[in-house]
Amino acid sequence: MSNSDPTQAFGLLYLHAQTALHPGSGHALGTVDLPIQRERHTQWPVIPGSSLKGVLRDACRRKSGKPLKEADSDATLVGVFGPPSGNSDLHSGALSITDARILAFPVRSIKGVFAWVTCPAALERFSRDLRLAHKGELKGLSDLGKDLDIADKNLALTADGSPLLVDGKSLILEEFEFTRVGKALSPDFVKAVGDAIDHEDTRRFLAGRLVVLHDDHFTHFVRHATEVTARIGLDYESKTVKQGALFYQEFLPAETLFYAVAIAGNSRSGNGKTAADVLGYVREKLPPILQVGGDETIGKGLCATRMA
Repeated sequence: MSNSDPTQAFGLLYLHAQTALHPGSGHALGTVDLPIQRERHTQWPVIPGSSLKGVLRDACRRKSGKPLKEADSDATLVGVFGPPSGNSDLHSGALSITDARILAFPVRSIKGVFAWVTCPAALERFSRDLRLAHKGELKGLSDLGKDLDIADKNLALTADGSPLLVDGKSLILEEFEFTRVGKALSPDFVKAVGDAIDHEDTRRFLAGRLVVLHDDHFTHFVRHATEVTARIGLDYESKTVKQGALFYQEFLPAETLFYAVAIAGNSRSGNGKTAADVLGYVREKLPPILQVGGDETIGKGLCATRMA
């Protein structure tokens, strides 16, 4: 699918978590003090577009070699991302980034180490966003829904000969057993999901471990199969926990796959940059690894990137 409007350019930004990821939502009233951000209606993990755009801006600023105090003098950077918040009345940035949506979630398996699970609802939304970004669409989505009969939710679709299979017919993910049904996932379908990964060996690893589950099981895993870690601060002298310095933090596991739609327009700053120039600038400056979310200093949130 091509884009006939020269004033807009589209791309897909993929994020592949290399370490545990905490796109935080602030404090909560439950047992987890620092939960991750979730969509209100699905309770699926999400990375807000505002956070992602800020991370991209800083990454592009670093790649340009400009010191932080001089970044606002970079006309191209300001044209793409907009001026600082105190001068936002001048013009808006030419780049729009949607929230990063989850595409596949890693779940431990009794065989094959782990599976990447997804579901028809997540894939339908991905296909819709592919069309929005003028990248085509996923084929055969209606067949997936038919194979995963709602009357029996403990069913799964995966590749022939998947290393996850027990006795060739079932999968055990976390504490749940699923029966493999339907036809093998098509190579084109697996490739469309695997495009989120910018590493050939890992794409081959995913091909045998991609599993499509019922929407309800997928929702259960992304809600309850995250990592919850106790964090403490120690008193230097006594080596005991400081008062109030014990808290629980939620992380998405390494290998989680996200994507966001990037929409570029003509620059409004008067520098003459077209939509294609704006998107090309982001492609050029995009680093292979972005740090997203909190806890940068303890190695959390490192995500491999790919722009399609």
